[in-house]
Amino acid sequence: MRDIESREDIQFMVDTFYDKVKANPTIGFIFNDIAKVNWEHHLPKMYDFWSSILLNDHSYSGQPMGKHIDLSKQAPMTKVEFLEWLRLFYETVDEHFKGEVAELAKYRGRSIAGIMLYKIESNETITL
Repeated sequence: MRDIESREDIQFMVDTFYDKVKANPTIGFIFNDIAKVNWEHHLPKMYDFWSSILLNDHSYSGQPMGKHIDLSKQAPMTKVEFLEWLRLFYETVDEHFKGEVAELAKYRGRSIAGIMLYKIESNETITL
Protein backbone atom coordinates (compact mmCIF):
# COMPACT_ATOMS: atom_id res chain seq x y z
CA MET A 1 0.00 0.00 0.00
CA ARG A 2 1.04 3.55 -0.59
CA ASP A 3 0.40 6.81 1.19
CA ILE A 4 -2.19 9.48 0.39
CA GLU A 5 -0.32 11.62 -2.12
CA SER A 6 -2.73 13.42 -4.43
CA ARG A 7 -6.15 14.98 -4.89
CA GLU A 8 -7.18 11.76 -6.66
CA ASP A 9 -6.24 9.77 -3.55
CA ILE A 10 -8.35 12.15 -1.45
CA GLN A 11 -11.31 11.73 -3.79
CA PHE A 12 -11.00 7.95 -3.65
CA MET A 13 -10.77 8.01 0.15
CA VAL A 14 -13.76 10.34 0.53
CA ASP A 15 -15.92 8.46 -1.98
CA THR A 16 -15.12 5.09 -0.43
CA PHE A 17 -15.71 6.40 3.08
CA TYR A 18 -19.06 8.00 2.30
CA ASP A 19 -20.24 4.88 0.46
CA LYS A 20 -19.76 3.11 3.80
CA VAL A 21 -21.44 5.93 5.72
CA LYS A 22 -24.51 5.92 3.46
CA ALA A 23 -24.99 2.17 3.99
CA ASN A 24 -24.24 2.17 7.72
CA PRO A 25 -27.18 1.31 10.02
CA THR A 26 -25.92 3.50 12.86
CA ILE A 27 -25.26 6.77 11.01
CA GLY A 28 -26.43 6.36 7.43
CA PHE A 29 -29.95 7.58 8.18
CA ILE A 30 -28.56 10.86 9.55
CA PHE A 31 -27.00 11.64 6.18
CA ASN A 32 -29.67 10.06 3.97
CA ASP A 33 -32.96 10.69 5.74
CA ILE A 34 -32.49 13.59 8.13
CA ALA A 35 -29.84 15.80 6.51
CA LYS A 36 -30.88 14.59 3.04
CA VAL A 37 -27.35 15.22 1.80
CA ASN A 38 -27.03 16.18 -1.85
CA TRP A 39 -23.96 14.03 -2.51
CA GLU A 40 -23.10 15.72 -5.83
CA HIS A 41 -22.83 19.00 -3.93
CA HIS A 42 -21.36 17.67 -0.67
CA LEU A 43 -18.59 15.38 -1.92
CA PRO A 44 -16.61 18.09 -3.76
CA LYS A 45 -16.63 20.12 -0.52
CA MET A 46 -15.25 17.09 1.30
CA TYR A 47 -12.52 16.69 -1.35
CA ASP A 48 -11.56 20.32 -0.75
CA PHE A 49 -11.73 19.92 3.04
CA TRP A 50 -9.49 16.85 3.20
CA SER A 51 -7.14 18.14 0.50
CA SER A 52 -6.70 21.32 2.50
CA ILE A 53 -5.83 19.60 5.75
CA LEU A 54 -3.81 16.69 4.33
CA LEU A 55 -2.16 18.15 1.23
CA ASN A 56 -2.10 21.83 2.27
CA ASP A 57 -3.70 22.93 -0.99
CA HIS A 58 -5.97 25.52 0.69
CA SER A 59 -8.94 24.62 -1.50
CA TYR A 60 -11.52 24.59 1.31
CA SER A 61 -13.26 27.54 2.85
CA GLY A 62 -16.24 27.18 5.09
CA GLN A 63 -17.52 26.84 8.61
CA PRO A 64 -18.93 23.33 9.06
CA MET A 65 -19.47 23.53 12.82
CA GLY A 66 -22.73 25.49 12.67
CA LYS A 67 -24.28 23.05 10.23
CA HIS A 68 -23.37 20.12 12.45
CA ILE A 69 -24.74 21.82 15.56
CA ASP A 70 -28.01 22.54 13.73
CA LEU A 71 -28.18 18.93 12.53
CA SER A 72 -27.59 17.66 16.07
CA LYS A 73 -30.91 19.22 17.05
CA GLN A 74 -32.67 16.95 14.54
CA ALA A 75 -30.68 13.72 14.85
CA PRO A 76 -28.75 11.80 17.45
CA MET A 77 -25.16 13.00 17.35
CA THR A 78 -23.65 11.49 20.47
CA LYS A 79 -20.43 9.69 21.22
CA VAL A 80 -21.99 6.55 19.67
CA GLU A 81 -22.49 8.19 16.28
CA PHE A 82 -19.11 9.92 16.29
CA LEU A 83 -17.31 6.69 17.21
CA GLU A 84 -19.07 4.90 14.35
CA TRP A 85 -18.09 7.69 11.96
CA LEU A 86 -14.51 7.43 13.18
CA ARG A 87 -14.48 3.62 12.94
CA LEU A 88 -15.58 3.79 9.31
CA PHE A 89 -13.04 6.51 8.58
CA TYR A 90 -10.15 4.55 10.10
CA GLU A 91 -11.31 1.40 8.31
CA THR A 92 -11.35 3.19 4.96
CA VAL A 93 -7.90 4.72 5.40
CA ASP A 94 -6.37 1.48 6.70
CA GLU A 95 -7.84 -0.59 3.85
CA HIS A 96 -6.31 1.57 1.14
CA PHE A 97 -3.38 3.64 2.44
CA LYS A 98 -0.34 3.41 4.63
CA GLY A 99 2.13 6.11 5.52
CA GLU A 100 2.62 9.47 7.17
CA VAL A 101 -0.30 11.25 5.49
CA ALA A 102 -2.62 8.28 6.10
CA GLU A 103 -1.74 8.47 9.80
CA LEU A 104 -2.28 12.23 9.70
CA ALA A 105 -5.73 11.64 8.17
CA LYS A 106 -6.69 9.37 11.05
CA TYR A 107 -5.28 11.80 13.61
CA ARG A 108 -7.18 14.70 12.05
CA GLY A 109 -10.36 12.64 11.78
CA ARG A 110 -10.14 11.77 15.47
CA SER A 111 -9.49 15.42 16.38
CA ILE A 112 -12.36 16.70 14.24
CA ALA A 113 -14.80 14.13 15.66
CA GLY A 114 -13.76 15.01 19.21
CA ILE A 115 -14.06 18.74 18.69
CA MET A 116 -17.45 18.43 16.99
CA LEU A 117 -18.79 16.18 19.72
CA TYR A 118 -17.52 18.55 22.40
CA LYS A 119 -19.05 21.60 20.71
CA ILE A 120 -22.37 19.84 20.12
CA GLU A 121 -22.54 18.70 23.73
CA SER A 122 -21.51 22.17 24.95
CA ASN A 123 -24.13 23.85 22.80
CA GLU A 124 -26.82 21.50 24.10
CA THR A 125 -25.80 22.24 27.67
CA ILE A 126 -25.78 26.00 27.13
CA THR A 127 -29.20 26.08 25.46
CA LEU A 128 -31.03 24.10 28.18
